Amino acid sequence: MALTRLRCLACFLAVLLAIPLPSSAFDSPLSDTAVRQAYFMGQRHDESLARFLDSYTKHLPQPKTGPHVASVSFFTPYALLAEYSSTQAFGYSAQQAEIEHRRQVETVKIVVVIRLTESYSTVMANPTGPTTGNPAEYVPRNSDFWRDFEIQVFNNDKQPPMMPFAYTGAPDYVCGDGGCTLIGATVNLEFLADAFSADPATVQIDPPESDPVSVDFDLSVLR
Repeated sequence: MALTRLRCLACFLAVLLAIPLPSSAFDSPLSDTAVRQAYFMGQRHDESLARFLDSYTKHLPQPKTGPHVASVSFFTPYALLAEYSSTQAFGYSAQQAEIEHRRQVETVKIVVVIRLTESYSTVMANPTGPTTGNPAEYVPRNSDFWRDFEIQVFNNDKQPPMMPFAYTGAPDYVCGDGGCTLIGATVNLEFLADAFSADPATVQIDPPESDPVSVDFDLSVLR
């Protein structure tokens, strides 16, 4: 009788192990231990922090034509806390980090970096003028060109796209003795962390020119 029960229990456990469990997303809310670990990660102020934050970023190859979606980042609450810790003045303590974190709502930030290219450059054809190829027909590209890019985020292949509580962007310049030149833009989307339920998270970028870009993030491997 006891042997039969053991066999039944073994079969039951085998069935449980065979059932694929849903992959969980990143840790949220963060435990006190995780908050302290993120704090100390940010306090390193060395290359290890940069490498750590870069692990949340996917770098993309430049297309043959059109603008270049250079990178897409998915920063979890843990990564954002480590980054925030790195920016604080001397004397900022782990205790302060814990107190501040308890008062905040955990969020996720998605960062999309766009770079101009030879075929999608700092100048553009005047949309109101003729197109004979004369240089005078071209005008500088607007610094808010990033608004022409449609960026959507999906979670667990569900429709419709998620709605960020903040959607902002800013032009990027490189400056020298001759002044500053527009090189691209950085777009930030912010979401509540608990809006992400499971894998995967997909960021889809539709440029005004060239093909759409889709980037998947495995949330189960991001802390």
